[in-house]
Order: sequence, then structure tokens, then C-alpha cells
Amino acid sequence: MRRVSDDPLSWLLQLEGVPSAFAAARDGIDAVLRDRGLRRTSPETTAESLLRGAHASAVLEGSGSTLAQVREGEADAVAADAVRLSTELLGLAPLLGRAPLQAFARLHAVAAAGTLPAEELGRPRSADAATRLRDLAGLLTRPTAVPAMMVAAVVHAELMIVAPFPSHNGVIARAAERLVLVQRGVDEKSLTVPEAGHLALRAQYESNLRGFREGGDAGVHSWLLYAAEAFAAGAEASPLRRDAV
Repeated sequence: MRRVSDDPLSWLLQLEGVPSAFAAARDGIDAVLRDRGLRRTSPETTAESLLRGAHASAVLEGSGSTLAQVREGEADAVAADAVRLSTELLGLAPLLGRAPLQAFARLHAVAAAGTLPAEELGRPRSADAATRLRDLAGLLTRPTAVPAMMVAAVVHAELMIVAPFPSHNGVIARAAERLVLVQRGVDEKSLTVPEAGHLALRAQYESNLRGFREGGDAGVHSWLLYAAEAFAAGAEASPLRRDAV
């Protein structure tokens, strides 16, 4: 981000409507987790959420596989890579907290395994990309008053616009967003499906990412308002919801 201070994200709290939008989205997530999730959720529920998220992320990345095909192990390469990443994702939460740059590298190494030469796995595509990635990792190691969901949205958008790796940047950006929600205690068991929220709002997702890239502070503002809506949609897509597909 562009601001320099002890808390470089704090200016986001001054954007009109953003704090209240994220507070409402957090209330919706908490309601789903409390009302349906505290009746002893199982590892299978988490696995189902991760699978749905991997499928949604893959579709956003161009996959033509259906969720049924993903379940049956018949997914195309894009979806297979997203599923492979989802199976290792939660184990990276502690690493994200103490060494986010290493966590980002590991996300790419897992997603791109078998696609790129070993020497390219986890390595930024350029010196500029490496610098931008270090700056983003630095944000995650600094104290901030900004809510965790807002941090997750910023990480997602920054990874998308920087595209720091030679491949799989969209899948990595969405996985990193989910990982921030886990590591910062919003959804520790990873039961909501933020990727499905983005897929449900695909046109807004893509247009607001363009705005984040090109629209200055106004683009950041619009992205954050959108992200709050997407997180709420992701909560509704949780397998804890009996009516969620």
C-alpha cells in the first residue's frame, strides 16, 4: 500500500462505509460459525469447505471442471493444482504468522509442483516482484488496528495485481486470503468458502480488481466494499449451511 506510518493500513479505516461493511460481514460469519458450527464440526466439514474453495478458485482461474468432477478426482490440471494446494493450506497458518514470505513461496511451490522446473518453484518472477512481495510480507508482520478480514482482502488484491510468481497467482492470492482468515482467528477451522463468494460475484470481483490496480484510493475503497460483500457470500456457501451447494 502507499501509506507510510507505524500502521500503514490504518488509513483504510477512514474510508467511508468500509469499517461498517466489514463489521457486518464479520457478524454474518460469526453467526454461521456459532449457530451451525459449534455443534462439534468435523474435519470432514473443513475438508469439504476447502474442496469447494479449490473448485471455485480454479473456475475463476479458467478451469472447466465441475465440482462433481473434482470430487471424483477427474478434474482438469488447473483444478487439480488448486485442490493439491488446498490439502496443504491449513498447515501453513503458523508459517504465515511468523514468516509470511516463506509462506507465499510455499503456496507457489505446492500449487505449481509438476508444472514448472524445480528451480522456479516459490521464486518470484523478477526483482521488482520480489521487492513487492517482501513489502507485502512486511505488512503481515506489523501490528495493525485494521480488522483481519480487511487485511485478508488487501493481501488477496495485492497478490493479484503484483502477480509475483511465474504461474498460479490467482489461485495463490485466493488461498492466501483464506489463510489470513484462519491464521488471524476469523475462521480458524476454515469453514467458510470465500472463494465461492468471489465466484458468485464474479463480474464485480474482476471489475473491482481492475479498480484496485488502476483506480488509486477510490479503487482501493471500492475493492474493500466489494470484499466485505464477498466474505458474506462466502459464509453463506459454507458446508455448515444445509442449503449451500
